[in-house]
Amino acid sequence: MISRDRLYQTFGELLYVIAMSDGVIQEKESETLEEILQAHPKGKDIKWSFDYESRNQNDIEDLYKKVIEVFSDNGPDYEYDFMIYALTKLAEASDGKDVQETKVISNFSKDLLERFKSDIEKIKEKYS
Repeated sequence: MISRDRLYQTFGELLYVIAMSDGVIQEKESETLEEILQAHPKGKDIKWSFDYESRNQNDIEDLYKKVIEVFSDNGPDYEYDFMIYALTKLAEASDGKDVQETKVISNFSKDLLERFKSDIEKIKEKYS
């Protein structure tokens, strides 16, 4: 399991991926992100990570792979419900979800679940 700080940092990275999936972070997305994160106890930490990625303009495909890796290392977590909620709200912020945003959200759940299943199989093989 990873540290909680690392988990929240990764939330900011994934929010950056969804915001940039259409090529630009729109003003409405920034406002919505602020609203969403005000309701979370670690909202400032998540926002710091989002802003860091925004300043550095990291490649969103590489960043997404890193996010899945971190969440996989962390394992199942109740905070993923918040993450799905935040991703959906952020994607709906500007003229509804576009194709790329919808793809990122659906792939996030699918990729993470597949990764968990793969990890379980590896554990089974190791102890069989």
